[in-house]
Amino acid sequence: MNSSQRQEVKLSWEDPVTSEYQNLLVQIPIALGRQLNQMPGEIAQRQVSRVVLNSSAVSRYHALIDWENNSCVIRDRNSKNGILINGQRRKNTILESGDVIEIGPYEIIITWGGDNKKSIFETNRSQIFFNPITNSLDSESEGIPSVVTTASESDRFPPPEFATPLQVSLQDIYTSGLSVDEIDYLTIGAGIGSFVFVDCLRIFGVTADKIIALGIDRKPYSRYKQLCLNSQIPLKERLRSNSDSCPDNIWGFPSYAWREAWHDLLRLRLFDAIGNLWQVFAEPTLAQTYTPRAGNVFDSIDREIKRIGWEKMYRYGRVLAIRKTTDGRYAIAYSRGTRDKRERAFLIANYLYLATGYPAIKFLPDLQAYREETQDFQSVVNAYEAHDYVYENLKKRGGTVLIRGRGIVASRIIQRIYETRRDNPNIGVIHLMRSPKPKGNQFKKAERFVENHFEFQPFNWPKACWGGDLRFQLERADSQQRQSLIADWGGTTTAARKDWRDTIDEGLREGWYKIEFGQVEKVEKEADFLITYIKNKNFKSTIHLQTDYIIDATGLDADVKVSPLLNDLVTHYNLPLNFAGRLAVSNDFEIEQMRNSTGKIYAAGAITLGGPYAAVDSFLGLQYTALRAIESLAASRSPGLKKLSPLNSFQQWLKWLNNRSPDE
Repeated sequence: MNSSQRQEVKLSWEDPVTSEYQNLLVQIPIALGRQLNQMPGEIAQRQVSRVVLNSSAVSRYHALIDWENNSCVIRDRNSKNGILINGQRRKNTILESGDVIEIGPYEIIITWGGDNKKSIFETNRSQIFFNPITNSLDSESEGIPSVVTTASESDRFPPPEFATPLQVSLQDIYTSGLSVDEIDYLTIGAGIGSFVFVDCLRIFGVTADKIIALGIDRKPYSRYKQLCLNSQIPLKERLRSNSDSCPDNIWGFPSYAWREAWHDLLRLRLFDAIGNLWQVFAEPTLAQTYTPRAGNVFDSIDREIKRIGWEKMYRYGRVLAIRKTTDGRYAIAYSRGTRDKRERAFLIANYLYLATGYPAIKFLPDLQAYREETQDFQSVVNAYEAHDYVYENLKKRGGTVLIRGRGIVASRIIQRIYETRRDNPNIGVIHLMRSPKPKGNQFKKAERFVENHFEFQPFNWPKACWGGDLRFQLERADSQQRQSLIADWGGTTTAARKDWRDTIDEGLREGWYKIEFGQVEKVEKEADFLITYIKNKNFKSTIHLQTDYIIDATGLDADVKVSPLLNDLVTHYNLPLNFAGRLAVSNDFEIEQMRNSTGKIYAAGAITLGGPYAAVDSFLGLQYTALRAIESLAASRSPGLKKLSPLNSFQQWLKWLNNRSPDE
């Protein structure tokens, strides 16, 4: 740096709410804190850059990065929770380019000079998109498909009438010569979120002929099941879900634990049955948290599919655009054709429920750069891609795997490698983390448990987020408060399962599992090996890690701008987004700006993260969203909906228990 002028550094971090990469080019001195509108006198007199970190674990004025004696320094400003530099608690210290500054849930990488010329933490990060026709992961996708095709003026679809007006005329739609159907309730996505909404509609009295679920997969759990299998969660393994969080049963009883115990009793496995019930009773203090087997969840949904008549309501199609109509409803332009046959149509609906799910999975930018340069899609993979061949090759020839990410998926990948080592012990794992994790996130007096740099929590959010005090607190909060609360409650965690923790302990003890810390500079191919260059804090220099495979376990992406449909909707109607860049919804999950006379649009799932509910993409979160939306519709006397009295609810539960249709 040149001390003759204000110095500029780059601050890069992964947002603790959305997991998106943030980049700031900021001039020193830099104040970091939660509320920086009132600075101390000696600082306020200087030209200071302000970086707001919205978390209750961050003090109002937490730290100052300054330039002193030709060195970049950071000073703790008497903060409550302190600062960590490369995992070590520091009060005042000299920073080096590439250091990791931990303040609350934020892990900020500071770089300057040559390190700023090319950073892997670019704002345009990489994704692997779901193919819009097959719904499978398209690892070679070059970008997001356009919403409007441009083959010719006469062949354009959606038609030109969809391009500019805020409302479209039914006459224009009917004179297009294409198929037009009208329906009361339409849900877009036809995944688990849509399924839960349809299930609730049926239980609340709506007949099947008034509902359409529009999507690509006939089974609502198809995409979720494939992601589970790809990330090494076979049907016999357990999901990270609560016992009473049942997509097929809004009452939650009998829960998955009760059902599994009953099946064990029928097979005369008494101790297994008692063990499952004991887990629910004693979790998490005296017993490991109970979670259901993946296969049992899918079988239960299959049963409910038949009971409510899902096949009658499901319709194959890919939605291209949504517009308000002049008569207070919504026009949906969709394609119901295949690769070989193009067929387009319209739906007119009174009420829409958007449950589109994740449009893509995240892929670390340095790994995407490697794949684009080498066209090597076999050695570097995402955990959500089909990659069973990796474990088969390891079983035959051995090798070393580099894992990126340290959440639930990374835990499962490690477990699969551990199982593969039974057939070939010549398999090693290098787990690359950006920085050490000496302590867990803290909210008030609660602090997460950390072991071997993994942060443990039974589910992806504290349990009180689902239906306890934290849910009420988030509902009442304003946008800024919600950002702070979700940052504190969220973050990358894994479940504290004994077998996983024992595996890590064994691997560290025997040496086949190693943890490395550092910032990735690049990934290259050398001979038959992958070389990952990292700036390691212990050596204060660049080192390289040689492996046979790299598995990216960093997660999914729900940015609305990644979805062509949602991006078109937001752009066309200038819809507001919340602080997380997702759809802004009311406490009833309505997109209020899209209200059209009596017509309403609701949204569910990860596309609403940052709103009134934290665990929006969980099974229980999808149920809660559907119930809130339907209660809102029932209050406005929407057609066919009946409020559930205690007696009616009990009667519907008996029908569910006896596998009878809701209409009987």
